[in-house]
Amino acid sequence: MGLFDPIAGFAVTLRQIFKRKVTTQYPEQKRTKPQRFHGRHVLNRYPDGMEKCIGCELCAGVCPARCIYVRGKDNPVDDPVSPGERFGFVYEINMLRCIFCALCVEACPTEAITMTHLFEMSVSNRQDAIYTRTELVMHPDGSVPHPEPASILIDLDELRQGDGWMRATAPAGRAAYEGVEGWTATAGVGIRPPEPGQSPVASPQSPEEHAAGSVQPAEPSPQSPEPSPQSPEPSPQSSVDSPQSPEEGAAGGKRETGDGKRETENGKPARTDDGDAS
Repeated sequence: MGLFDPIAGFAVTLRQIFKRKVTTQYPEQKRTKPQRFHGRHVLNRYPDGMEKCIGCELCAGVCPARCIYVRGKDNPVDDPVSPGERFGFVYEINMLRCIFCALCVEACPTEAITMTHLFEMSVSNRQDAIYTRTELVMHPDGSVPHPEPASILIDLDELRQGDGWMRATAPAGRAAYEGVEGWTATAGVGIRPPEPGQSPVASPQSPEEHAAGSVQPAEPSPQSPEPSPQSPEPSPQSSVDSPQSPEEGAAGGKRETGDGKRETENGKPARTDDGDAS
């Protein structure tokens, strides 16, 4: 063992001492989360206060972890909860089983469930990890309830930042949809802005096209050939006559008449090999 062997073992450590520190001082400093960050869930409302959930249970059916439990109920006639015929009467999410895959967000037909940017959640009781309508459904003013109070770890404003997956434009590479809002308004925030551009050149729809719900078809290419006006139209007689077979074409356009005699296209009798008309 050499004299400088112990010092050589600290060579990597000594080199790092004089380099710029890149460690984030969490929780005092928090990194900016990406647009499609998968945090805790929230059940949204429309700006008029009605719930977006219609109790269809598609989110529960698509969940691979089986952590969502939903039961629908018919809306009261005098005081409906959602615009549909039903609403989510029972809605529970077991956060201990959830894998935050956002498949429930994709399956929802009304954009009722989305994922926020809040992920600092801890409980001391397993029952507290089962979120019900009390913790999930936002208030009519757009604020979202949370079982834990705001602190240096919990930023309740992150509950207002919806999942960017719902605000992605240009589906299937359709550049015509770039920057077009294809989602409904939410209580407290209205129409959320689109996710940042996904292509270098954006060509969004006009408001008239967006209201019509369709994309204008592309104009025909100027190189596309136009039908020639000098092209002859088929004569009425040619459409009545039956087409020739390959054997008839090889015989010079001759065909058999009804009495067994051969006849040319102009109606004159065809001549035989000895020069007489047949």
